[in-house]
Amino acid sequence: MPILEILDYAGVAVFAATGALSASRKQLDIIGYIFLASVTGIGGGTLRDIILGATPVFWVTNPAYLIVCGCAGLLVFFSAHMMESRYKFLVWLDAIGLSAYCVMGAAKGLAATGSPIVAVVTGMLTATFGGILRDLLAGEPSVLLRPEIYVTAALAGSGVFTAATFFGASLLVASSLGVVTAFAVRGGALKYGWTLPTGDPRPGRHPDDVM
Repeated sequence: MPILEILDYAGVAVFAATGALSASRKQLDIIGYIFLASVTGIGGGTLRDIILGATPVFWVTNPAYLIVCGCAGLLVFFSAHMMESRYKFLVWLDAIGLSAYCVMGAAKGLAATGSPIVAVVTGMLTATFGGILRDLLAGEPSVLLRPEIYVTAALAGSGVFTAATFFGASLLVASSLGVVTAFAVRGGALKYGWTLPTGDPRPGRHPDDVM
């Protein structure tokens, strides 16, 4: 299989597994596992294809992606109880999915438009939107609201891939550099608590106090 196709399936499968892990944490039934796995697995790619005008979206033209999501959901349904810390496993799986999917999204954006800026943005959206949907539907604290770096990791990975491609690197080399960069940044954030500078540290006031 071509490297980008491998990354595409890997990103979908890993993100689907994180969705199923969220279902496990909420003690949902088997349909809940499959539903959250599917929404998380295909969410980012669906947004990417809609933005790029690539319709029907990827999982409509190739339903194998839905089968991958369903299988990931079933696998987690029968194995999640064996994990010592489902949340820890979830965030590290999410880091792997983010690393693969930011490169895949950037490659599709670059192929569709030829614009490096669009490629970086589509890579970032592809890699993060599924996780955002997962947390929203599962009632988990959003990855966007966690203090450590998240979106920046996807931007770094898609940016390195796009830059490497622009300077003539082979697809395998550019993809590898992008995946490693994204995972290094996100992994470092998880392990060492890397953050970006924040804005005004004062807490927001209650709406009634400013009306």
